[in-house]
Amino acid sequence: MAAAGREEPPLGIEAVVEEAAAAAAASAGFRLTAVRREPAVRLQHGASGLEPLAWSEDHRVSVSTARSIAVLEQLSDVHSGGQDMVIHRTAVPAPAAACTLKVGPKKEVAECKEKFASSVDPTVSQMFMLDRVFNPEGKSLTPMRGFKYSSWSPLGCDANGRCLLAALTMDNRLTIHANLNRLQWVQLVDLTELYGERLFEASYRLCKADAPCGELGDFPEFQRRHSMQAPVRMEWSGICTTQQVKHNNECRDVGSVLLAVLFENGNIAVWQFQLPFLGKESITSCNTIESGISSPSVLSWWEYEHNNRKMSGLIVGSAYGPVKIIPVNLKAVKGYFTLRQPVVLWQEMDQLPVHSIKCIPLYHPYQKCSCSLVVAARGPYVFWCLLLISKAGLNVHNSHVTGLHSLPIVSMTADKQNGTVYTCSSDGKVRQLIPIFTDVALKFEHQLIKLSEVFGCVRTHGIAVSPCGAYLAVITTEGMANGLHPVNKNYQVQFVTLKTFEEAAAQLLESSVQNLFRQVDLTDLVRWKILKDKHIPQFLQEALDKKIESCGSTYFWRFKLFLLRILYQSMQKAPSEVTWRPSHEDAKILISDSPGMGSAEDDQEEGTSKQASKQSLGDTGKGVDIDDAAEDSLHHSSDTGGREPMVEKLLEIQAQIEAVEMHLTREHMKRVLGEVYLHTWITENTSIPTRGVCDFLMSDDGYDDRTARVLIGHILKKMNKQTFPEHCSLCKEILPFTDRKQAVCSNGHIWLSSVNKLRTEHPKLNPSMADMLESTNRRGVALSVIPDTSTVWEVLYSC
Repeated sequence: MAAAGREEPPLGIEAVVEEAAAAAAASAGFRLTAVRREPAVRLQHGASGLEPLAWSEDHRVSVSTARSIAVLEQLSDVHSGGQDMVIHRTAVPAPAAACTLKVGPKKEVAECKEKFASSVDPTVSQMFMLDRVFNPEGKSLTPMRGFKYSSWSPLGCDANGRCLLAALTMDNRLTIHANLNRLQWVQLVDLTELYGERLFEASYRLCKADAPCGELGDFPEFQRRHSMQAPVRMEWSGICTTQQVKHNNECRDVGSVLLAVLFENGNIAVWQFQLPFLGKESITSCNTIESGISSPSVLSWWEYEHNNRKMSGLIVGSAYGPVKIIPVNLKAVKGYFTLRQPVVLWQEMDQLPVHSIKCIPLYHPYQKCSCSLVVAARGPYVFWCLLLISKAGLNVHNSHVTGLHSLPIVSMTADKQNGTVYTCSSDGKVRQLIPIFTDVALKFEHQLIKLSEVFGCVRTHGIAVSPCGAYLAVITTEGMANGLHPVNKNYQVQFVTLKTFEEAAAQLLESSVQNLFRQVDLTDLVRWKILKDKHIPQFLQEALDKKIESCGSTYFWRFKLFLLRILYQSMQKAPSEVTWRPSHEDAKILISDSPGMGSAEDDQEEGTSKQASKQSLGDTGKGVDIDDAAEDSLHHSSDTGGREPMVEKLLEIQAQIEAVEMHLTREHMKRVLGEVYLHTWITENTSIPTRGVCDFLMSDDGYDDRTARVLIGHILKKMNKQTFPEHCSLCKEILPFTDRKQAVCSNGHIWLSSVNKLRTEHPKLNPSMADMLESTNRRGVALSVIPDTSTVWEVLYSC
């Protein structure tokens, strides 16, 4: 369905009919098959606010409801044999107390409120009583609980290197939350309170040159003070990285991120936070910009890179129709530039409110340069604008895509990897818009996705696309049945696939990210396919083997390990009992009444029981691998006459898993030893078992890696036969390096060399958690002491 590529086409009913007539011919070139993905997550409360659904870069879906923000984290569990999507659910509760904006001293504000409520002028009293910004507690009205909007920060902003969540409540409270311990969300800062204090100290003036403000007893001044700190939307920018010179003349990278907050009066507050964001102490600055737009409705960042120079701005939309880019002065951030003056993208006040704005960076195939595609939902239409910087300056091409929906667009999302845009209306119809470049500008091909064919008759309230474009999350309620509306509304978050298994596998093989954690939605599609078919397709095996032979990157080895583990799980039988339920057959220990009582036979039995318990503890200390336990179960389940073909197949896959794990272990160890060789002082500060790692690599005669042997030779010469043992973080005893899978101290503390252990042991790490949360759950080296520098840590878990 080719959309209009003309400049400013008419938005009347004739254009809608023309676009609808051209739909069938244009959609014949491509088909999108949406498949339902289980499970459907039922919400405890109804969805609230505009754009209630958002999908973060670390694969967490936030759903704004009337009582909390439900957060659904998508996981790729290699140890689960179920075909359903694995989702971890948490929630950010709404504050119990109402938010009151600070417009002056409490006593004076109370007197003014009583004065306006009892005013003889009905235009003042009624406006005051009905405006929920003035009366958030509601009194006789329903309380303003719930969330209006939520926005995810880029990856790498909190203390664990993951995303922060900015939440805006219905009563205009703007807060930032972080999920530091996986189960609980912590509020880091209340920006509404901080901004109100700043305005109060500045006498509610943006700069000192402004005229003095009026008296609070004047109703227009009372309105102005509320509108200048009542947030409408907020959006995060990309991470800005600068270099800071330390006292010893050493340079270190310092990251910062910007949060733009749009207020009712059109002002924009730009907060700058230093990363990792820990709270109020991480706030660097706060600048206020006047946009000049009346009745603003939506906000988005415009970030453009041209000739290695990054430009930025803020795209602001109005409820009356206009859209323009506001310059943002980032003098404190080196390497960033902004526009000299505002750029008007759409200036007509046609009373079509701008509901949502998305900015997508693309590459222009004809101009051979980068460009920006700005799309905005305006009523039932999609406004688009192509921004391109050339020698002549900034080129702007804009138009509208019509004939998409018969009802207004309630939600819009975009896949920033390929520029695909998805829109939905409340009648359960979703449109996929694919931009296609032309010599002049671009055009759109779009296709209709009928959710009624997937979920039945439903109403939609919001959509969001996953970071890699594999899934579409949809908030649905029951639709009409036999011409009647449902009595009760059950809000659910449901998922549909947007890519096939072949597309997901090809994208994983050609990915430039080289990180499985950042592509969980793609790996989940691959996992689903293998669990259903119980085999890895031949084309994927051959393509992966070619990638490993050509480049040998550890990313492809981890991908191969992921596929083998999923294949192993697909052939396992489902457990007959619930795994978490405790067993009732507990071991009984004989306890005598007193030390003196009891015969010699009892003492002998007691000694035998103690010896058996010690032996069991010793076996626990040695550790029984999961795969070994699975192998034992296979031996017991097989026939006595010989092993079945399924058992032999499982043992073969298990051997392949062991081989890939051993390869990854050695590669990790080589990278750690490389850092030790380049920075000899790190060894003493991190307690890396350098000698044990070297001995482990040299112990296998079949492992002939000349690079590793040369590196070990240099390190041993530098060490002068010194050893720096690894310590237990619980009792500070030395951990012997005897097994690559686990270590046991003299007090019996067992430390598995896994990412999950290190996540719980060290919750406050500088390097990105995205590099730690890979699908491989075994690592070659387990650190029990937090390193003073993150260099060795990044080497351990970035490959």
